[in-house]
Amino acid sequence: MNSDVQIAGDPLAVPHLMPPPAAHPATVAEFAGLARSLAADTASWAPLVRYDAASRWYHRLRTGPGYEVWLLSWVPGQGSGLHDHGRSSGVLTVLRGELTEHSGDDRRARRALGAGAQRVFAPGYVHEIVNDSLEPAVSLHVYFPGLTEMPMHRADAHCGALARTSAGTAVDSSR
Repeated sequence: MNSDVQIAGDPLAVPHLMPPPAAHPATVAEFAGLARSLAADTASWAPLVRYDAASRWYHRLRTGPGYEVWLLSWVPGQGSGLHDHGRSSGVLTVLRGELTEHSGDDRRARRALGAGAQRVFAPGYVHEIVNDSLEPAVSLHVYFPGLTEMPMHRADAHCGALARTSAGTAVDSSR
């Protein structure tokens, strides 16, 4: 070896040389990575999934400092309604099936989201998620900070503008 510096022993045994691993996600990329990791661990979420013909089913899968993870199921025809997530950002990952996202002022703008698709959104992003397919779908949602409101919106058909229908809707009653 022709180097002036040589390390004797195990460099990993000297903790101050290595940055501490992050205990919890802190960046958008880390939250997206968390969602991908949870999605890949089918055994941790698949037994929990339920389908409800009357309304979307949801289950809080995990919480951490400043974030929470929700598992949702969608039977054909179910949708979220046009909404935003208040002050929360989020990551939506489709685990099974296919969902359609309608976003912003133009409800005709559609984005098909198949299994494995991932969407990251900022606070105040207005969209609607719908299961337009003939098969059930399952999705994973990471919110940071944790979701405290989900204001519903309506599109004004005359001018294409969006308006909130209320100041905010309780989380448990609006998923």
